[in-house]
Amino acid sequence: HIFGGSAGNWLVPALHTACANTHRTAVLADASLGRGGRIDHKRLQNAVTLLQESFSKTLNDRKELKPDTSWSEEGSKKAGVVYIVNQLFSMYFRLNTLRLCKNLVLPVEKRHLHEQGPKGEMVTYRYYVGRLNMFEDQYENAERNLDYALNHCHRSATKNKRRILNYLLPVKLKRGRLPTRHLLEKYSLHEFLPLVEGIRTGDLRTFNDGLARYQDLFIRRGTYLLLEKCKTVCYRNLFKRVYLVSRRSQLPLDLVGKSFKFLGMPIDLDEVECILANLIFQGFVRGYISHTKRILVLSKKDPFPVSAVIPS
Repeated sequence: HIFGGSAGNWLVPALHTACANTHRTAVLADASLGRGGRIDHKRLQNAVTLLQESFSKTLNDRKELKPDTSWSEEGSKKAGVVYIVNQLFSMYFRLNTLRLCKNLVLPVEKRHLHEQGPKGEMVTYRYYVGRLNMFEDQYENAERNLDYALNHCHRSATKNKRRILNYLLPVKLKRGRLPTRHLLEKYSLHEFLPLVEGIRTGDLRTFNDGLARYQDLFIRRGTYLLLEKCKTVCYRNLFKRVYLVSRRSQLPLDLVGKSFKFLGMPIDLDEVECILANLIFQGFVRGYISHTKRILVLSKKDPFPVSAVIPS
């Protein structure tokens, strides 16, 4: 009430502190009152209501936000919006109520409030929006937002960069962009090593073994299903290796089947045909399948287009 009736935005820093403390206290209270390892998040849900009210009071200030505005009696309360939005993002992700994020993103981006302010707030905002894009299968937007967050993150904030990469790497793998081994080792992201190696070489067994080994970790992050989709790129690269070794534009399906048997993953020809049909449908392979002859007829021009895997 005091904040809403105050002139200017000089109380915004105090509001930010109150919001952060409310968030932190609610999380600690839920953890301490949880029984048998189960947390009901009741305190956190109550805290969300308080922060939503703070969000409304800052967003609906009649004064227009001007760039590089200092805290004063003439400033706009809109300068405090992004910080509160980031706190609410964190709460929504913890509560798994991602549908509510849209109620924050739309008004903020309509007013372009996310394009100005402290660098740290803009990085955090892009990080959460990138994660939201990822869960909505908007991989191009997810990559753009997470790339921004990584590139503008403070050079010494190694933990934050690792946190961003936990979500940026699955998006890049899905879009066919493979990180270097140096990058993975620099940020101790060893769980991605077998996945990257499997995709790069078309080694489906290495990919599946890595996915199974770190399954629980990926599920906790919410990236397991996305990484499972990356298997399509692994299939594509496996078939490309068979094509390059055989040097034949007409590949018998039993020859493709032998590659799976060599990897210790024997499958029947009907399953091989199903996988290839899916790759052709998605544009990863150019050609057609002769069902009667059990042959994959590949296009003579660019049968495995890179542009289908790595969009421009």
